Amino acid sequence: MKHSQTLETNSHNVNGLLNNGLFSNKCFETHLAHYQHLPWLQNLKRDAWDQFNKIQMPKRTDEAWRFADLKNFSLEGYQFPHAKIGYERVDIERLSSIVTDFGGRMIFEDNHILCHDYVDTELSEKGVIWEPLSDAFENHPELVQEYFLKQKTHLGSQKFYHLSIAYAHAGAFLYIPENVIIQKPLIVYHWAQDSNASLFPQTITIAEANSCLTLVDVYVSHTKHNPALAIAVGSTFVGKGAQVSRKTIQNWNEKTLSFQLDSTIVEEDAKAKTVAINLGAKAARFENQVSLNGPTADANLYSLSIADKTQEFDQRTFQEHKASHSTSDLLYKNVLMDESKTIFSGMIKVLPSADKTDAYQTNRNLLLSEDAVANSLPGLEIEANDVKCSHGATSGKLDEKELFYMLSRGISKKQAQELLVFGFLDEILVKIENPTLMDGLRKIIEAKLSKGLKTE
Repeated sequence: MKHSQTLETNSHNVNGLLNNGLFSNKCFETHLAHYQHLPWLQNLKRDAWDQFNKIQMPKRTDEAWRFADLKNFSLEGYQFPHAKIGYERVDIERLSSIVTDFGGRMIFEDNHILCHDYVDTELSEKGVIWEPLSDAFENHPELVQEYFLKQKTHLGSQKFYHLSIAYAHAGAFLYIPENVIIQKPLIVYHWAQDSNASLFPQTITIAEANSCLTLVDVYVSHTKHNPALAIAVGSTFVGKGAQVSRKTIQNWNEKTLSFQLDSTIVEEDAKAKTVAINLGAKAARFENQVSLNGPTADANLYSLSIADKTQEFDQRTFQEHKASHSTSDLLYKNVLMDESKTIFSGMIKVLPSADKTDAYQTNRNLLLSEDAVANSLPGLEIEANDVKCSHGATSGKLDEKELFYMLSRGISKKQAQELLVFGFLDEILVKIENPTLMDGLRKIIEAKLSKGLKTE
C-alpha cells in the first residue's frame, strides 16, 4: 500500500460560493462552472438542481414524514465551508483512529480531501479503482455515468437527495472487478469543522461478479458547538455472486442536521449486508432501500440507534423483492433516553415475479425514560402467492426482575442498566465484526449511556 499522503484541495474547490447563499442560483452556477469540461456531469447536476427547486419541503400531512418534527429540518443558514490546505501526518492519524488496520483510506473535512491511501499495488494491478469521487469524475467518466444515479431515493427525502447530487463533489468511488477479494476494510472519514457548514458525502461502490469487500463510512464532528448540515448518499451495486458489507457510523455533534440516504441493488446469488450505527445529530433521517433483482439474492439490514436529550432519529426502509427465492432480513434496534424520539417506518414489497421470497422485518425499542417516544410502522405489500414474510415491532423498558437480580448481587444501578442495555445492543454490535471498531464503538456508547441513564 502506498505511503499515506496529505493532499491540497484540488482545483474543483468551492471557495467562490462562500459569500453567496447556498441555495441561490448564483451559488449553484458558480459551482457548476468548475465542470465545464464535463458536460455530462453538468447536465446531471443541473437536472438535480431543477428538481431540488421544484420539490416542496415536506409537510406534516405527508405520509413519508409521519410523526417527524419538521421544525428540525429547516435548510436556512448553511454555507460552504472554507477549503483546507493540508494537515501534518500526526493530525491525519488522529483523525482516523477508529479503524487502524485497513486496505484503503480517505479522509475528508468539510467536503475537502485531506488524505487518500491507495489499496496495495497487487489490487491496483487487478483493476481496483479507489479514488475520491472528484477524481473519478475526471478519470473514469464512462464508468461513473453507468452507475451514478442508477437508483434514486423514493422514501421521502427526494428534495434533500437532489440538493446533494447538485453539489456532489466529496466522497469515495470504489470499483472492484470480477473475482477480486479485498480482505481488509476500506474506510472513509467525513469530518465537520466550520460553523454552519454544508457537507454532501457520496459513496459509490460497484462490486462485480464474485468479488468481496467491506467498506466503512464514518461521520464525525470536530467540536460540540458548530451547527452543520450533512446529506450523505450511499449507492451500492452487488454483482452476481458478490459479497458486500457496508457499515456507517454516524456520530455528528448534537447541532447537526443529518441525512443518510442509502440504496443497494443485489443481483443473482449475491449477498449484501448493511450495518448502521446512529449516535449523533440534533435530528437524523436515515433511509435505506434495497432491491433484490436476481434469484437467491440475499440482503441483511441492521441498525443500532441511541438517542438522548431531545434527539430525533427517523428511519425509513424499503425491501423490494423482484426475483424468486430471494431473502432479506431487517433488524433495527433503538435505545431512547430523556425526551428523545425515534420513528421506524418499513415496507417489504414482493413483486409477482418473486415467488419463494423469504423476508423479515423487526423493530425493537428500549425506552429508558417515561418521556421518550418510539413510533413503529412496519408494513407488507405482497403480490406473489408463494412467499414467507413477516414483520413486527416491540417497545419496552428494562426487565425489572433482571435489574433487581443484579442489584441484589452488589452491582450498582447504573452499571446494571449499562449491562442490560449492552445485552440488548449486542445482537447488532457483533455484526460490525472488526474488533478495533467494536471496541471504539463500545466506549462511545458507554460515554453516552453514562450521561443519559437515570440512577434515581
